[in-house]
Formats: sequence, structure tokens, C-alpha cells
Amino acid sequence: MDGNGRWAQRRSLPRTAGHQAAETTVIDIIEAARAAGVEWLSLYAFSTENWSRPGTEVDFLMGLVRRVVRKHAPLLLARGIRCRFLGVADSRIPRELAQDFEDLATLTADNRGMTLTVAFDHGGRRDIVEAARSLIRSRTPADEVTEQLFADHLPFPDTPDVDLVIRTSGEQRISNFMLWQVAYAEWVFPEVLWPDFRAPDFLACLHTYRRRDRRFGGVPPRTMGDPS
Repeated sequence: MDGNGRWAQRRSLPRTAGHQAAETTVIDIIEAARAAGVEWLSLYAFSTENWSRPGTEVDFLMGLVRRVVRKHAPLLLARGIRCRFLGVADSRIPRELAQDFEDLATLTADNRGMTLTVAFDHGGRRDIVEAARSLIRSRTPADEVTEQLFADHLPFPDTPDVDLVIRTSGEQRISNFMLWQVAYAEWVFPEVLWPDFRAPDFLACLHTYRRRDRRFGGVPPRTMGDPS
């Protein structure tokens, strides 16, 4: 969800105004994804690298996220959305916010309409390191380690591989997002800034994805054996 700061800058507003404006987009996209039949939606809200931002901005984000979580918990429950939080390992996260995350996950645990994963204090490299540590602690012999076994030691191992990554604002970087799970994801980079991103933009990205020819390193069946 990229472009909050630039959205505010273009309007001569503080960066925090861009984060505030992003709340509407978050709810709009959750509703659009659910209506479109998306079963798994992940939102990258705060990375492990975002701790390097100015302290005032980080503090504002912590307060804003807490308010948003508490405000929209009834809606998420009513919509049958299961909420999970990927990351949330840093001691700098306010205890009250971490508790709100835990409470929302518990509240919606039995929902099956859609799984919403909020990546907060998330880093793909850290997840991979933690999976390796978990395997070592389990004393798994090196020769027995497979890709599937490794994936089983990642956080939320039931999460399927990512099919589509949408990064708003035109930036074209992975930014340490779910590095294991995006191995064969399709990517779309809409120019629109996140606070202006709406359901029609999201649906346009889905349409682009559906037109992609996903080969996973292979070739289309019609060309099998045809060197041309």
C-alpha cells in the first residue's frame, strides 16, 4: 500500500494526512476483494524497515492502526472475514496495539468468508531466518529438508503462495514482502497512489491478472516438443 506520503506532499499536507486518508482505501479494497470472490487478501501495512522512519510518524501510525482496528472490527466480523497479523514481533509495538491484534484474530478465528492477513512489522527475510531456526531446533537432518517442509516452518504455513502482488504508486520493488511466497507471483504496478486507489482500480488489476499466461517456468502445452 504505497504512496501515502506523496499523496500528502502533493497537497502540501503532513505525511500523517496521507496515512489517515488511506483508511478509506483499506476498507474499500477489503470489500471489493470479498465481493470479487478473493479468498486470501494480504495488506502490507508496516515493514521491519519502517522502524527507521521519524519517531513522530511511527508513533502516529501505531495510534492510527489501533483506532482503525478497533473501529472496523465489527464490520470484519459481520462480513465473515478471518483476520491474521503477520509479524508483530518487535518490542517497540505498543502493548495495547499488540493486544488489539490478538483480540481481533481471536474474534474472527472461526470466520471462513475470506482470510485477511495484515503484514505489520513484517519482513520476508526475517520469516525465512525464523523458519531455518525452527528447523534447526527441531533437529531435522539436512538431507530431509524439502521446500514443503521449510514452508511448513514459516508463519501461517496454511497460507497459499501469492498469486498476484499489487503495488500502488508506480514503485517497482519487492520491499521484503513475503519473499518465499511470491516466488511465482504476478505483479501489477498501478500509478495511482494508495489513498486514491479504489475498487475499480483493484478490479482492473484482477482483470490484468486473469489475462496473464502463468507458466511457472514451463511452456504452454501447444508448444511442447516444438523447438520453434
